[in-house]
Amino acid sequence: MSNTIEHAPLPQDAAIALFLQEDNADRLTDILVDALDEAFRILKEELVSRPLN
Repeated sequence: MSNTIEHAPLPQDAAIALFLQEDNADRLTDILVDALDEAFRILKEELVSRPLN
């Protein structure tokens, strides 16, 4: 019995690899920027909704 753990690639890793393989780096950048904008929007809403002590 082996103690080696095999790791399957994560679905998002496969999606990124596919974008890069198809030379779609600009589209991938657009998706990542949109995701980052959404994360900042959520953080801003969280900060605004918290009461100041």
